[in-house]
Amino acid sequence: MKVLQGKVAVITGAGRGIGKAIGIGFCRAGASVVCAARTEREVLEAAMAMKLAGGDAVGRMTDVTYPDSVNSLFEFAHSTFGGVDIVVANAGINMPKATVEESDREQWKAVMETNLFGAYYTAKAAVPYLRARGGGHIIMVGSGLGHRGLPERSAYAVSKAGLWMLTRVLAQEVAADQINVNELIPGPAQTAMASTSSGEMKEDYGQHERRKKPEDVVPLAVFLASQPPGGPTCQSFSLMRREG
Repeated sequence: MKVLQGKVAVITGAGRGIGKAIGIGFCRAGASVVCAARTEREVLEAAMAMKLAGGDAVGRMTDVTYPDSVNSLFEFAHSTFGGVDIVVANAGINMPKATVEESDREQWKAVMETNLFGAYYTAKAAVPYLRARGGGHIIMVGSGLGHRGLPERSAYAVSKAGLWMLTRVLAQEVAADQINVNELIPGPAQTAMASTSSGEMKEDYGQHERRKKPEDVVPLAVFLASQPPGGPTCQSFSLMRREG
């Protein structure tokens, strides 16, 4: 039996990159997937790729910076598949490198609204649906920069640091509901958002850190999504060789 057989997953930021790869991996593991993203073409293409992987998947245009859009996503998932068991809060953006002094206020705010507030809206909407199923999983896609920070990366690092604390607080709040909440840190990956040069990647993550493909993140995501109720929660799982 496939480890996610009969489960329903909602994945934000699933139109490409890590979110899309996780969706394909979940489908191969037996789950039905609702993939959410802001761009219609990307989300429909991602859903088709998941179907070709042997799963049942649908796409849903969603902007995680708007609570109503997120609420509509979970209503859609429930009406389409009958419930929600797994949620992956993956939607995220970055901004050009800049010191705090030289940073653009609107860009800084946009990163926080997507990376942190978007994850908060997602988790807030998800909890009642997971509770109704007797438990489930919330996987927050974080970053090593949220644990150690880095000059000229304040918006991204602060948003991901907040995401890590949100993970820890939420995990304690919903533990009695058998909902596991964990952070997954992919480390540097070859995605459209990772637009920095190889030299900047070495500066951000260190010379010995391996730059992964989105597919390399899938096994850990499937592992977390397949753990039993009361399994690991309030933890950070990292694919980086070192966090600091």
